[in-house]
Amino acid sequence: MIVASAQSYVPILTFASAAAYLAAAAVCHGRTQLSRRGALLLAVAALLHAVVIGLGLTSPPRFGFGPALSMTAWLALLAYAIESINYPLLQLRWRLALTGAATVLLAWLFPGSPLKAQSSDLLPLHLALGLASYGLFAVAVWHAWLMTRAEARMREGPKLLPENTEEGSRMLPLLTLERLTFRFVTLGFVVLTITILQGWFFSEQLFGTLSGRASAWSHKTIFSLLSWAVFAALLWARHSLGWRGQRAVRMVYAGAALLLLSYVGYHFVLEVVLRRA
Repeated sequence: MIVASAQSYVPILTFASAAAYLAAAAVCHGRTQLSRRGALLLAVAALLHAVVIGLGLTSPPRFGFGPALSMTAWLALLAYAIESINYPLLQLRWRLALTGAATVLLAWLFPGSPLKAQSSDLLPLHLALGLASYGLFAVAVWHAWLMTRAEARMREGPKLLPENTEEGSRMLPLLTLERLTFRFVTLGFVVLTITILQGWFFSEQLFGTLSGRASAWSHKTIFSLLSWAVFAALLWARHSLGWRGQRAVRMVYAGAALLLLSYVGYHFVLEVVLRRA
């Protein structure tokens, strides 16, 4: 089969994508402007990454914590590319490139287990929504980290971040970073809410009768709900109490960590620690 033969190219494409990401990170590091060579390397790496992801979902489709992290990194890079149209000085390129290289290799090493052939037609949508929320919250975490850097720069002055450094005077203003952070938190919260509602009301259709009932209060569901509660509290406090700064950043980190544990952490334990993939 054509798809089966294409699977033999996955290792080559994986290492080519990782190499392109690493080359892009080297080119982009320390630069405030994206060069043509850096943009080309990032585009090639992301394209190869997308092909690897697509092949991982065919003949037979497999999924686990490695592919989940890989897709999250790819979505974060896509979000950054779109955002860079309006904010070209946002300094995440080389870090996202390193993350992309690490996750595309991780997905190759730990491809997960095959999806059941009898899975519902709703399952791909459920997985897509879950991964979209992962990607949006991942970008929110990056922005929250940049907020911390910007606050440190404001407190300690130019001695901490000299003019000619990457996080120097051309970093986005703190208020802009804060606005972008909450924009991604809000979008991620909406998508996560839809994902949880879909999983709750259609669990039997998604996972089968017995599995659906068992997943109603599973490890993944509990951590997803805890993450949802943290982000809901953050958005409410932001709107009603004016929360901002490091208090908000810590809640972004906490909510993202809980969400990471809900699927990636669970499958990491199964696939790596217990080896039950």
